[in-house]
Amino acid sequence: MFRKLACVLTIAFVPAASWAAPAPVDLNAWVAAGGGGEGAGSWTISADGNSVVQSANGDPTVFHNNANSRGAALSGTITVETASDDDFIGFVLGYEAGDLTNPSAHYLLIDWKQAAQTYAPYGGEAKAGLAISRVRGALSNKGAWLHDPAEGVVELQRGATLGSTGWVDNTTYTFDLIFTSTVVQVFVNGVKELDIAGAFPYGGFGFYNFSQQGVRYAGLEERAAPQIGAVPLPGALPLMALGLGALGLRGRRRCA
Repeated sequence: MFRKLACVLTIAFVPAASWAAPAPVDLNAWVAAGGGGEGAGSWTISADGNSVVQSANGDPTVFHNNANSRGAALSGTITVETASDDDFIGFVLGYEAGDLTNPSAHYLLIDWKQAAQTYAPYGGEAKAGLAISRVRGALSNKGAWLHDPAEGVVELQRGATLGSTGWVDNTTYTFDLIFTSTVVQVFVNGVKELDIAGAFPYGGFGFYNFSQQGVRYAGLEERAAPQIGAVPLPGALPLMALGLGALGLRGRRRCA
């Protein structure tokens, strides 16, 4: 006779202690700032504090948390809700109040341009695509446009798949950023686009626009940055895990 083998898969739940629960961010406490003649941009916060829209087409402007975000992981969505213009959207990291005009400023700029464009007064072409740059000193329009080292803006890396690909009108993208003193990683729609190591400045997180209107940032959540070396879980994946109580799975198969 043949003996039948019956196998049972036993699932045990173990805590995933390394993943902190994300906390929703209320944007009502944030601060708008601008460095040029167009003032501080035009940032309108939703009634529930869950999203903000920047509606001015002007000089570089930021909307920042005026706090320290180094050591944090941040996630949310970004959408350009217009077909007008093709310029810069993005983020700042390590930003402190007044840095747009501060000659001693030191922070990181993550910007994404829809289309390449030459503008004669600045003397060069702004590239399409996603990039991260280090900013030192006051941010001039020329420096922001060209990522010009002579203007204190040094480009560090371009996106892995979006380095020369612009954003699309009326399309919502998820973003995940990990910001520590030595590592910055940026994910768009779950794809790791930027990954740099170095010594990065203390300071806050903010949204950034330059010459682009109709941009909505929404659903921002913050948690402690994971240890780099563990695989980060971008986008909906950590939320799914946390929805299950931030539990890990351990399997054991037993046959009789």
